Amino acid sequence: MLTVGLDIGYSNLKIVYGDNTEVSPKMIKRPAGAAPLDHLGQRIMGSDDSLHVLVDGKEFAAAVSHDRIENWPRELHKDYTATESYRALFNAGLLLTEMSEIDCVVTGLPTNQYLDAGLREHLTKIMRGEHQITPRRKVVVHEVKIVPQPLGGFVDWMHGLNDPSQIEDSSVLVVDPGFFSVDWVLLVNGEFKRASSGTSLDATSVVLDEAAALIAKDHGGNPGRSKLENAVRAERSTVSVFGERIEIAPYLADASAKVGHIACSQIQESLRKENSSIDQIVLVGGGAPFFEASIKEAFAKTPINLAKEAVFANARGFWRGGAA
Repeated sequence: MLTVGLDIGYSNLKIVYGDNTEVSPKMIKRPAGAAPLDHLGQRIMGSDDSLHVLVDGKEFAAAVSHDRIENWPRELHKDYTATESYRALFNAGLLLTEMSEIDCVVTGLPTNQYLDAGLREHLTKIMRGEHQITPRRKVVVHEVKIVPQPLGGFVDWMHGLNDPSQIEDSSVLVVDPGFFSVDWVLLVNGEFKRASSGTSLDATSVVLDEAAALIAKDHGGNPGRSKLENAVRAERSTVSVFGERIEIAPYLADASAKVGHIACSQIQESLRKENSSIDQIVLVGGGAPFFEASIKEAFAKTPINLAKEAVFANARGFWRGGAA
């Protein structure tokens, strides 16, 4: 069964794909910038690695860093899935698989959005069927599954356990810090507890904004969110401010502590009606390193499981769950 786990984030596009009978799927990560082609800045140095796809016949550049886009809004809001940029990234994800027919696409929504049945139905309708992704390329998607975003991380974590039956009566909290939101789901005896799951907007983008403000306070110049975002994505340790290379780690740590405390308080509040303790916490998502320390402090007695290659954890789980 040809399955695609597609995680269309606000910062990164993650694709995990292949036949479900394979041991190791293929995995791709690209920046999640997308805009009409005439809004893409001209690259003078290096090759242009943007993908050109169609959205309702209009040519878009997709899978580029957001700072390459000119005069086109960055979609950092709850209606992201309704935008042309989101659809361009969906088509780019299909293109990157090099498939012409896909049995099942599995993707996720922020926890609070997943609870909206109308939104799930609308997104399924958009993704299912035949898609003209370039002038000469069509891709057919036969089935679509929509799940709460962190559920992918839970499936991925379960797959790596030597004996999954050991946690069958456990309370497992999955926390997924993303760029736009921090999402969490609580699973008790393997069942999704809606009332104790939720979303916080104190997420990675807020951490980067706070870190940029702290740098500006010390050095007199604000590097901006995009420069920090690109540095983190490329695993660079410094950014340039007035020509000086500034180490970003201490600023990210201070910002993470401040924002992480707020997000953890919201998670704890959502769990207040639970009459049993949390047995395990699974931490997934590209923003996991920013929130790990705060979660360990807030849940000091609970084992914390940080996903391997956490940025891919949800998409890997989507792919694994596609045949279920």
